[in-house]
Amino acid sequence: MPGTDLVTPHDDTPTPAARPSAPRPQYDPYLLATALFTAYALLSVLRWYRMENRSWDLGIFEQAIRAYAHLQAPIADLKGPGAHILGDHFSPVTALLAPFYRAFPSPVTLLLAQAALFALSAAVVARVAARLLGRARGLAIGAAYGLSWGLQRAVDFDFHEIAFAVPLIALSLEAVLRERWRAALWWALPLVLVKEDLGLTCSALAVVVALRARRTQPRVLPYAIGLAAFGAVAALLTFTVLIPAFNTTGGYDYWVKVSEGPTPFDGLGEKLRTLGWLLIPTTGLLALRSPLLLVALPTLGWRFVSGDSHYWGTDWHYSAVLMPVVALALVDALDRSRRSPRPWLRSYAHQLPAAVAAAALALTTALPLGTLTESATYRERPRLAAAKELLHAIPDGASVEANIAPISRLTSRCQVFWIGNTQGVTPEYIALDNTRGKYPDPLRTARELHPDATYEITGAAGEYLVLKRVL
Repeated sequence: MPGTDLVTPHDDTPTPAARPSAPRPQYDPYLLATALFTAYALLSVLRWYRMENRSWDLGIFEQAIRAYAHLQAPIADLKGPGAHILGDHFSPVTALLAPFYRAFPSPVTLLLAQAALFALSAAVVARVAARLLGRARGLAIGAAYGLSWGLQRAVDFDFHEIAFAVPLIALSLEAVLRERWRAALWWALPLVLVKEDLGLTCSALAVVVALRARRTQPRVLPYAIGLAAFGAVAALLTFTVLIPAFNTTGGYDYWVKVSEGPTPFDGLGEKLRTLGWLLIPTTGLLALRSPLLLVALPTLGWRFVSGDSHYWGTDWHYSAVLMPVVALALVDALDRSRRSPRPWLRSYAHQLPAAVAAAALALTTALPLGTLTESATYRERPRLAAAKELLHAIPDGASVEANIAPISRLTSRCQVFWIGNTQGVTPEYIALDNTRGKYPDPLRTARELHPDATYEITGAAGEYLVLKRVL
């Protein structure tokens, strides 16, 4: 009747939650990124300061970037005298750090760059999560991502080229979630310059764009299909043509890790545990509802097919590129689940952001960032200052053969070789971390390494020794 308010009959069917309107820009993602950058930088720089580097990788990348900074070919003598870094892994993207390294020639420059790139990816994840899920849930997802075990392990393992891939993948998937299809393709494209296998990840991102855009934006399909093909071809050419062209053996050194050793079914338990770590504490398994998870398949594929057990687990830096994939697959699944007609699923999705943030925070107590709460992290070990002075006494430009700990103290100013891999070069100095008496007779070790030369010990400090060639 006129003037009478219409009353909708009561309906027990739940109304799917509507997607929140795009909020006004907030500073939360960038404040979170700043905090994470500080934590990442502290963790990695303090490890370097305490001379507790875990591999030779930081030295290898510093040698390559130092060469780029001086407009030279990226030679990494640690891989062998005169070894071209693009013949090992195809990562020309690291040349972007050359101007910063030229201004600040130190391995710390690389560590800070990696911390900034990882923190940038956290801002991207938190930003798109807030846009789709609301401010509080977006911040929770961003924090869970920033504290994820994959990123923490990578920060703790010095510098690697995949630091560039992490924000690129995050930016591409953010564009997918915002239905900015061409931007998603453009952000995926540079992955072919980050590392040889990431051409396949570029293809996977293009496939996701094609799947998501095929109904609403069919005009995008040719571009997505084209990029998918380009990424696959780029990966193939990089493996079979580009890397062999720079490699002294004319091949790709890592094929052996796939062609020899255990079968893909070996280490199945460890591989399943890795999948569990990827999906349970980080997404509560909800990410399985999102097609964005397809982007993780190329990386998981080569890791699990490899015969090298180092690739199967959760250590090192190998899972960092998977973290933005699972985090944004979770965002996508949460957005879908909020509008589900199933009450239990909507309730689960409502609680999950807080749960994954709490899980990440709890796990951090046993992960690398947890060490920032320990006083020993900020203390210098006894006689460490003397060891640094001992290494500093080696003249600039000298050739040095070294094992892990001294490497990143020398690569910014010396020509450094890996111990036992000088391939006929007789260095002027040998620098050794002799922890636990690994070299009980250093002079004998020097004779075994270089029978035609004579060395003498010029200094010792703590567990560190420096030998100088006298003949």
